Amino acid sequence: MAISTHSIRSSAATAWETDGAVVIFRAGHGGFGPKARAVDHAIGGAAGRAASAPRFSGKSGDCIDILAPVGLKARRVVVLDLGDPAALTALSASRAGSSLARHLENEGEQTALVLFETSAGAALAGNDLLAQILLGMRLRNYRFALMARTEKAFDLTLTLEHDEAEAKPLVRSEAVADGVALARTLVNYPASHLNPDNFADYLEPLQAAGIAVEVLDKAELERLGMGAILAVGNGSARGPRVIVLRYKGAEGQPLALVGKGMCFDAGGLCIKTGPQMFTMKGDMGGAAAVIGAMLALARQKAAVHVVGVLGVAENMLSGSSYKPGDIVTTMSGRTVEVFDTDCEGRMVLADVLHYTATRFQPKAIVDLATLTYSVMRGLGHAFAGLFATHDELANGLLAAGEATGERFWRLPLDPAYEENLISPIADLRQHGRDLEDGDAPVAAAFLKTFAEGVPYVHLDIAGKELIDQDRLHARAGGAGFGVQLLEEWITSGAAAKFRG
Repeated sequence: MAISTHSIRSSAATAWETDGAVVIFRAGHGGFGPKARAVDHAIGGAAGRAASAPRFSGKSGDCIDILAPVGLKARRVVVLDLGDPAALTALSASRAGSSLARHLENEGEQTALVLFETSAGAALAGNDLLAQILLGMRLRNYRFALMARTEKAFDLTLTLEHDEAEAKPLVRSEAVADGVALARTLVNYPASHLNPDNFADYLEPLQAAGIAVEVLDKAELERLGMGAILAVGNGSARGPRVIVLRYKGAEGQPLALVGKGMCFDAGGLCIKTGPQMFTMKGDMGGAAAVIGAMLALARQKAAVHVVGVLGVAENMLSGSSYKPGDIVTTMSGRTVEVFDTDCEGRMVLADVLHYTATRFQPKAIVDLATLTYSVMRGLGHAFAGLFATHDELANGLLAAGEATGERFWRLPLDPAYEENLISPIADLRQHGRDLEDGDAPVAAAFLKTFAEGVPYVHLDIAGKELIDQDRLHARAGGAGFGVQLLEEWITSGAAAKFRG
């Protein structure tokens, strides 16, 4: 992300002296504010006339250009519409910011003077509004480091002209953007670059932000009896790890975030097809979301106590791979009868959830995992799946998802699905008798067992880790999905209000 806000000052007549673009705002059919009207007056009313064009309908995110405006040194004046002030939300504002960044990039403008102002009666105003616009611009401008040789980063330097106000929303905006960017980068890295051996090396930004990083290697996992994650990792030359992240911005019982971190999933002996395997570098999207969310919290110095626990492994094929029919003893002491080695995510999480619940005794556990094809078939791309033991936890996360655009649909976590987990020779089956028969809720029922009674939410984010085409907030590649959801849920206070 290359947006510099190095020059922030109060309004002044000389501020309009720029060779690049001047950006003014329009409030839908409510029209221009004082700053925009002053610019419009300076260019002979050209902005007002352009804004009356039929295609400029007053929709949030609409951009229109006035090129080589007479009366200003600037190459262009860009009018960004924010829509009806009363209908402004954090999400619509960030999407408007993304639209502006895309417009400036398409036009090749690398410097912009933003004359920020809000309209009377705006539902979101001041630095809360500005922060969301900047968040959208930063999200849009993300570039993956390995693309540097083929696609140069678009360096957009902003000079912001706005009234001085409380800076906390701006700090939060930048922190969230940093968290999403890190999560996207981790998902974008292929297994040739990111694997269990070097995973912790990519967590230096967390340590710099004050997050303690602890790595449990294979020998320590063996000592702890983590038979499930060890079974999954046995087929790889790179042993599995459990990585613990601790951010203590407040005292008290922690909240725990658990992430599935499969750096690559070939399916094990139940091997995937080639097309299924191609996107499996993103099977650590749950771990990436936890990492990004914790960075966002630490960078803004949020007053919360959060523990992140990541199960990091590769599911490969070799003579030491675990096999269908194996019985695996988990850290909890429960035995699991294996049916499909490609159902490795629930095996990894079984040990990590038990470890998290018993070591940290958190007030709640939320796990994120690219877990099942079943949830993708059931919900498509509009929603990810949410399973919860407590309505209050579910409602808080659902609301955070709506606020950030990372939407979830609640699915059943019901004892009926536990009947599918009965094995004649082990404590649990690994999955139901038919993978096509509700595998997502059966997997959630399996995982709940290992939360050991701690209030629990399972987020099945399969299909959300990568996007295959450019969207307003992101380009094709790693999506960083889940970072904004978790950060919003925690900083909004919804997580803190939960008492179990």
